[in-house]
Amino acid sequence: MVEMEKLQKQGVLLRITATALLILTLLLVRFNTQTKVLFLTLVKKATYRDLDPLFVLVWVDLAAAAYNVVHVLICFFFPIKEELGTIYRSLAWASYLVDQGVVYLVFAANSAATEASLLAVKGSNSFQWMKVCNRFTRFCYQVGGALFCGLLASIVLALVSSLSAYRLFRLYSTKQFLLLKKK
Repeated sequence: MVEMEKLQKQGVLLRITATALLILTLLLVRFNTQTKVLFLTLVKKATYRDLDPLFVLVWVDLAAAAYNVVHVLICFFFPIKEELGTIYRSLAWASYLVDQGVVYLVFAANSAATEASLLAVKGSNSFQWMKVCNRFTRFCYQVGGALFCGLLASIVLALVSSLSAYRLFRLYSTKQFLLLKKK
């Protein structure tokens, strides 16, 4: 029982860390703008809305952070005991599946934003896309920092998911597939 309480505390700390990194990523991308005068009267403002994957990243990180905050609050105010039996198993399955989905979704959004950002950095001669980051350098550096924070958040969320998997699959027997342990 002491081991489960320790695992739950570690899970809560990892979720708080992941939430902080997700919110940092969200804020760095969302409020990052840079304005440049390209010609005498032509003014261009670079924002996260200029690149669709960055727009998606903001909303995915917001949803993932909200899920983790709700999960931490539930763990804090309604600690779930293993003695609840079937209810505990159902909640463990639900937590495991949602944690897996959140990890994959955050990682996919970060990967898509990274790929689109690399196109902005390097350009593409075959598509006649020009480099954007040679004009909006501060904007690009801040997006790069945000994407690094998003990658760290994905790693921390993968650790949270592995703890969730451990909590779930330790309930089952090692002798037969998905057979519950006898107490």
